[in-house]
Amino acid sequence: MTHTQEVDTWGLRWLDPPDGPAVELLDQTRLPAEETYLTCTDVASLVDAIVRLVVRGAPLLGLAGAYGVALAAYRGEDVEQAAAALAQARPTAVNLGWGAGRALAAYQVVRGGGAAGPGAERAAAQAALAEARSIAADDAAASAAIAANGLGLVPDRARILTHCNTGALVSAGEGTAFAIILAAHRAGRLAQLWVDETRPLLQGARLTAFEARRAGMPHAVLADAAAASLMAAGEVDMVITGADRVAADGSVANKIGTYGLAVLARHHGVPFVVAAPMSTVDATAADGAAIVVEHRAAEEVTSFAGVEVSPAGSAAYNPAFDVTPAALVTALVTEQGVAHPADGGTLHFLGAAAPIRLTAPGSVSVER
Repeated sequence: MTHTQEVDTWGLRWLDPPDGPAVELLDQTRLPAEETYLTCTDVASLVDAIVRLVVRGAPLLGLAGAYGVALAAYRGEDVEQAAAALAQARPTAVNLGWGAGRALAAYQVVRGGGAAGPGAERAAAQAALAEARSIAADDAAASAAIAANGLGLVPDRARILTHCNTGALVSAGEGTAFAIILAAHRAGRLAQLWVDETRPLLQGARLTAFEARRAGMPHAVLADAAAASLMAAGEVDMVITGADRVAADGSVANKIGTYGLAVLARHHGVPFVVAAPMSTVDATAADGAAIVVEHRAAEEVTSFAGVEVSPAGSAAYNPAFDVTPAALVTALVTEQGVAHPADGGTLHFLGAAAPIRLTAPGSVSVER
């Protein structure tokens, strides 16, 4: 279905004339201190906003990529070049290139029809915008389905640990992992949400705590390094995270620190659940080793709130993501169902690419 109406998305929205064409972004780097918006009137400014994490999170980056292509078309920019620039802005986040690619394909279908002139160009731009709106509507529906599918995994009086930020700030709906947690809260199943601060940019402490407070959830922020002692004390019933890319074998790339949580969860016998839409599954990446991991500026580690805290000239290791092997993932929750375990076989059954490796039938469970 092609959707032509705007979906009410908190973190991103399209502006028609006279304010546009433009893409308006909630500046997530300023939260929770202030809720301010940035207007991008060309693709270069949108790419810069993506790199600076003004807009972030897998599903919302898919929308940013698609709306960015529509923006290029309406502004008369080189649309193919714009799509490539958007896709390369954050190489680990597969949804970004996926969204840009879908809008580009819609644009090219119209442009390839043989018509020429301003009318044809406008029709192609309208097709790209319609595709972006369709992606937004699909993402909102996927978010709701993920919440419904994942709720059955949450026990009563659950104490859930999450990492980074996966709520409405990163989605046209209520998010991915956070959507499940929110559903559990509404169902009376959430006793406590533990929020990893998520160094170095504190997406957990700033953004997830912000969303948890808005929802009235019982929550507490902890230093990333405190997760081990929290699990050892028996205070965590399950871990739920999102994903920025899922390889065909079920390996999961997510915010740095996720892999460590998965190892801790396995050691302490705590279920480790990942929530992501099927658009985040990358069939072209055979396994975790095929995922390109973005590395970011040293200043994010060596400084805090703009103040240098390390000696001048100190080097830093600052990968934005790490890769969790599929064997450590208890379940992958998607809008199509829940995969136990998440591997090439179960992902295939949920509608991903051909299986890389089929698990023995007795250990496979796919819930739809």
